This record gives sequence, C-alpha cells and structure tokens, in this order.
Amino acid sequence: MNHHRKEQQRQAMKDFTHFDDQGNARMVDVSAKQDTLRTAVAEGTVHVSPGTMDLILSGGMKKGDVLTVAQVAGIMGAKRTPDLIPMCHPLLLSGVDLTVTADPAVSAVRIRATVKCSGSTGVEMEALTAVSVAALTVYDMCKAVQRDITIGEIRLLHKSGGIHGDYSRES
Repeated sequence: MNHHRKEQQRQAMKDFTHFDDQGNARMVDVSAKQDTLRTAVAEGTVHVSPGTMDLILSGGMKKGDVLTVAQVAGIMGAKRTPDLIPMCHPLLLSGVDLTVTADPAVSAVRIRATVKCSGSTGVEMEALTAVSVAALTVYDMCKAVQRDITIGEIRLLHKSGGIHGDYSRES
C-alpha cells in the first residue's frame, strides 16, 4: 500500500474514537466525562409465517412461551453487552424495559428496548444488544417449525444524555 493511501486511512481513523493515533483498537477513556442520565431506545422486528404466529399466540411452541422468554433474554443481553462487544464499557444499568409483542396482522414480533443508566458513556449498544438478543431468541424458539424467519429493522430510535446531546430518529 502506498504512503498516500496509508495517510488517508490514518486521517479517517481519527474520526473513530475506538482507534488510537497509530490505528490500533482501544477502549475509549471516559474518566474525564461527567456522569449524566443516559437513555437509549431501540427496536427491531422478527418476521414469521402466519402459522408460526399462530403457534406463538397459542403457546404451542415446544420450547415454551416465546414472548416471555425473548423478553427475559433481551434484558440479560443488555446486561452482558460488554462481554459481547469488545470496546463497550461495563455499565451499571439502572433500568432495562423490554417489550416483545406479537403483531398478527403482519405476522411479526415487535421488540422495543429502553435502557437507562447514570454514567459517563451512553447505553445505545445495550439497547441495540437487548433487541438483537430478544430477536435471536424468537428465532431460536421458532426455528423448529420455520427456517425462513427474518430478523430486521434493528435500529436506534432515541438517545439522550452526554456531550453529544440527544438524538431521535426521524423515520
């Protein structure tokens, strides 16, 4: 790789806080940041067939109550985020509110997570991880009856707190 290209990459890396000046991965030092109330809301959807949706609603899945198990799994996922995402800081979460609801009109399971803490770094990754783990749990519990389940639309809806201010998704 030529020198000019390496310099371009080095400059681009400076925009990412998880790289040092030499381009090595690092965990960001947040010790100088002030603790503030941090909140993040994320959502996602699991698309299933009408037959699978009927089994979810009737409690007919062999592995148990899909919605409740996914809810508990998502909460556990939020708490285990730094074990899964290498550069995430371990946080003392003050609350995880996760809803998992069936939407039979479109054969989908909708998942929404709200995560809060008072700290020096945000909880976006915890909210996104909660949704992802809940969605994967729905998949795991339903895969015996349907193999073509689709997980999608996992996204951050809102975050507040910190020096970067609030963010709300427009669409």
